[in-house]
Amino acid sequence: MKILICGLPGSGKSTLAEPFCKLINGVWLNADKIRTLYDDWDFTPEGRMRHIADGVVMAGRIAVADFVCPTSAARAAFAADYTVFMDTLKASKSTKEAAPGTTFADTDRMFEPVQNCNYHVGSWFNDTHAELSKVVNNYMLAQQGKPTERL
Repeated sequence: MKILICGLPGSGKSTLAEPFCKLINGVWLNADKIRTLYDDWDFTPEGRMRHIADGVVMAGRIAVADFVCPTSAARAAFAADYTVFMDTLKASKSTKEAAPGTTFADTDRMFEPVQNCNYHVGSWFNDTHAELSKVVNNYMLAQQGKPTERL
């Protein structure tokens, strides 16, 4: 299974993805860490993290990918089984991984809001564990083929 946690830079993707991944015993694929590790800054849809996530799934594990995934075409190419949209910002904010003074205006311009997701985080949260429990419960409902909450 491939799980995508997407949203603008600084929206809280990693904040949610890392503990979520631990709870479901998945493999966390953080775009910034992978690009740094492989010195691969290919931002084409074909160069996105889909291939790595597919490898994790083929190995019998759950892939939890957290990356911007800015367009509907990129999201379709990734082909997630479950998508969380971190809709907490109207414009990107600098992240700890970015060089000081880095802006993401180009990402903001091209970002298309997610129209179809399994879980929608519509505002910033201060209690990661509370939000995480909602995501996990929703994910478990989806795994059981039951109706999920559209929050």
